[in-house]
Amino acid sequence: MHDHFQVIWPLHGCLELEVEGKGIALQVGDGLILRPGDRHDFESRDGSRCLVLDSSQAVWNHRTVRPSFAKSASQMAAFLAVALDEKLPLAIESGEQLLAQSWGTASPAGKVRRTVDWKSMTSWTNAHLDQKLRAADLAGLAHLSESQFRARCLEEMGLTPMQWIRQLRLTKAQLLREAGISVAVISARVGYETPSALSAAMSKHKRR
Repeated sequence: MHDHFQVIWPLHGCLELEVEGKGIALQVGDGLILRPGDRHDFESRDGSRCLVLDSSQAVWNHRTVRPSFAKSASQMAAFLAVALDEKLPLAIESGEQLLAQSWGTASPAGKVRRTVDWKSMTSWTNAHLDQKLRAADLAGLAHLSESQFRARCLEEMGLTPMQWIRQLRLTKAQLLREAGISVAVISARVGYETPSALSAAMSKHKRR
């Protein structure tokens, strides 16, 4: 039992826990928040490696016990584990907040959050990639403020709005290139000012 939050994310193997009398098998790709005062015990029969964060920060107060957005949180947890081992300043200063943002929040009782229709949002954005798009444009479509939309995009897609738009541009560019269309034509269709700028972006994207 702790007087602080403990965030656990398996990186390898399975961690078996008992929290307040309830058994939980925690696998790679899933995480758990132990809240202050939770009685718990754990074991790993075949061995496991986990990211464990002890925290007293209020950022975990309104997070769901298990991650709502496991894909984005899993990517962030894996990055954070390596970055903390290497003592990267960004991970030390802001890693915990980034993981919390990608985790997902529990809606306050009685308050229903507006749903973002990502399928429609993606279709609209793909149809307007030849234009100069801003985060504010997408926020307006979602009927959210720009800051609210940014937070939701990070939570649900694991990217900032502009990173998400860039990903759609490059995905469409790759599909058009595979169809045999020239880079010069594609660059205009997906919103890049010059063919060379698009080529550089596509090359960098492939190396990731």
